[in-house]
Amino acid sequence: MATAQRGYYDILGVQRDASADDIKKAFRRRAREIHPDLHTGAKKTEMEKKFKELNEAHEVLSDPDKRKKYDQYGQNWEQAEAYEKARQQAGSQAGRGGAAGGFSGGDFGDIFETFFGGRGRGGNATGFAVDGEDLETDVELSIREVATGVSRRIDLTERVTCKACGGSAIVRGRPCVVCGGTGTQAEKRTIEVRIPAGVQHDTRVRITGKGQPGVNGGRPGDLYLRVHIQANGVFRQKGSDIHVTLPVWPWEAALGAEVMAPTLAEPVKVKIPAGSKADSKLRLKGKGLPTSAGEHGDLFLKLKIVMPTGLSDEERALYEQLSHGRHSDPRAEILAASRRHSS
Repeated sequence: MATAQRGYYDILGVQRDASADDIKKAFRRRAREIHPDLHTGAKKTEMEKKFKELNEAHEVLSDPDKRKKYDQYGQNWEQAEAYEKARQQAGSQAGRGGAAGGFSGGDFGDIFETFFGGRGRGGNATGFAVDGEDLETDVELSIREVATGVSRRIDLTERVTCKACGGSAIVRGRPCVVCGGTGTQAEKRTIEVRIPAGVQHDTRVRITGKGQPGVNGGRPGDLYLRVHIQANGVFRQKGSDIHVTLPVWPWEAALGAEVMAPTLAEPVKVKIPAGSKADSKLRLKGKGLPTSAGEHGDLFLKLKIVMPTGLSDEERALYEQLSHGRHSDPRAEILAASRRHSS
């Protein structure tokens, strides 16, 4: 059992206010460092002791009820209830002329040694199963891949038992030159994963069981893919909706027209209403990205009125003719507003 001088939090290397996730990660990290199967000789015996302490600390601190008792009673948390009963019995005996004071204020260690013989938990360290660590890697997707979902080949690097020394770190009495005496070596592997449609930028996709392998039959960890959606010059993602800037000529906006507009699939024909203004929007329902509910977002077309360049004489004459017509001043509103603010 962990000694009073070195408690469970110290063994795991975490603070007393550590979260359950922090405790889990600390245990996995430390377990892979000191697992007895990765050592030999006197080092193996030392690691067996440390590994048993580590498992004991994790068993207690990962259980909310046990952790609460440990925080209250310290190393002797397991016998706390029995101690309380014994103390109450001793108090009753003192009331009947027994030993005065019972165990009030006594040292837990002495009490437990007296009543329980210093019982602790044993076990063979090499038999403990250790779950594998989770892995995380970045993956970049195009907006079209987000729309349909995509399969990707992912390259991973993991630590595996050294094939030269079998994990003992020793070959013919000397440190293994292949693994540098660590008992493990880096190994690359490639896996194929399916990324579902509709994932959002900077979110994580969990691939169960594709992380680091476990030790002694422990469960493998998970692989997390952090998704980054590549910037696109045409499509802009906002949740499950897609936004596109659609250029139109002045006469198309004024008179109305049917034009081709891009979508994540094939271009479609859309109708520009007569008298459309710059920055007005058209909505194409269901042409966006899939959602977790199995539906689709929308595609919004923002109109941008563009001017032709290199006018011909005929075109220039038409614009001059248009300029002589009777039109309201398009600047009247901002001029009036500027006078209000200046007065």
